[in-house]
Amino acid sequence: MKQKVLITGGSGLVGSHLTRWLIGRGYSVVHVSRRPQKNEEVSVFAWNPSTQTYDPQALEGVGYIIHLAGANVAEKRWSQARKQAILASRVQGSQLVVRMAEDSGGQVKAVVSASAVGYYGLRSTAYQAAVETDIPGSDFLAQVCQQWEAALAPCPARTVVLRTGVVLANGQGALAKMAKPIAWGLGAPVGNGNQPMPWIHIHDLCRMYTFALEKNLHGPYNAVAPQACTNAAFTRAMARQLHKPLWLPAVPSWALHLALGQMATMLLHGVDVSPGKIEQAGFRFTYPQVQEALQELL
Repeated sequence: MKQKVLITGGSGLVGSHLTRWLIGRGYSVVHVSRRPQKNEEVSVFAWNPSTQTYDPQALEGVGYIIHLAGANVAEKRWSQARKQAILASRVQGSQLVVRMAEDSGGQVKAVVSASAVGYYGLRSTAYQAAVETDIPGSDFLAQVCQQWEAALAPCPARTVVLRTGVVLANGQGALAKMAKPIAWGLGAPVGNGNQPMPWIHIHDLCRMYTFALEKNLHGPYNAVAPQACTNAAFTRAMARQLHKPLWLPAVPSWALHLALGQMATMLLHGVDVSPGKIEQAGFRFTYPQVQEALQELL
């Protein structure tokens, strides 16, 4: 019999897909949330990272924790208050996950946490692919990722961190936002288009979380597909899949900064990332190439 998995951030894009994936594999799943609402698939219990409190019933029978919770970095402009909320939501969430693992008295055998490829810093052009032992960047998102991961360090359970790229899912998240202007015939790269855009298909990401639970993995792993891709190359691949022309000039960086403020850096910069470590551990991608991933999703 498969064990019970507790997911933080279970109602988000990754959490909702992962919940269905794990249930389909025979796992029992529960969620924790700041605002528990009725869910037909799973039981949802209260937790509050700000006050470091949670409903003890949430831990009953739980053997694994998957930690996805955190404020959406692309939801609002990055005011100082918003940046503090982004950081606090991740650090406080990680701290509460550690406390839950401690409170379980050894019952929780492993914690698998999200992180992001932003850990390595943002670059405007292709560069040598980042690996897990590289030093972190110094920009805002890099600092968030460092503190996010560092807050998990005291965890008594086996801990795995998945540094994730852009998650591609049908009709949701970043893919839906990028596909809409292309579908209208108004698609274009952003900035110089040469910025790396590490990505992963939602199916492979769900499989990777399961792989991390079931295998004896420890520490950070890059959760990105093997095929490196720039913003311009990804835009062209989407246009081919949607059978739409790309005729507009690239969106200038100044326009993005005007519209998005500091958040524009996420679109204008990126980082090449290597999945070699997870592949060496035995993981095999179902969608290693961007065009086949888009064929399945669009």
